[in-house]
Amino acid sequence: MLLNINPILTPDILHSLRSMGHGDTLAIVDANFPANSNHDEVITLAGLSVTTVLEAVLSVLPLDTFVAAPCCTMKVVDKPDAVPEIVNDFKTIVSQSPSKGSPFESLERHAFYQAAKDCFTIIQTGETRLYGNIIVTKGIIF
Repeated sequence: MLLNINPILTPDILHSLRSMGHGDTLAIVDANFPANSNHDEVITLAGLSVTTVLEAVLSVLPLDTFVAAPCCTMKVVDKPDAVPEIVNDFKTIVSQSPSKGSPFESLERHAFYQAAKDCFTIIQTGETRLYGNIIVTKGIIF
């Protein structure tokens, strides 16, 4: 165990987060997301919600302040202006993190899949709420 480290941050997750550089991205996705067909590096936390994992990750990962939107979610299919409730939960978590106030963008489903392919790692959760997917961009420590 480590002091002040959320215990759900497994050694594999901590290794990935530490190995990421400024500007690298991390996807935290729901149980329905095709993680293994989109990436070779998938860490599974099947018993946890995406919001619990996001909160833990943001306790140690600074968000990038040099990009327009360091947080990216998936648009609702056929309703691109709809905002799923879980996205509001993401915004609340980000606003309460050390990187508070970080902007969000939303990508069409297949564009989000492509962005996930470009991520350093994907963490797949057991989240069952639809559109429970977020990509965050790592920043620097000042």
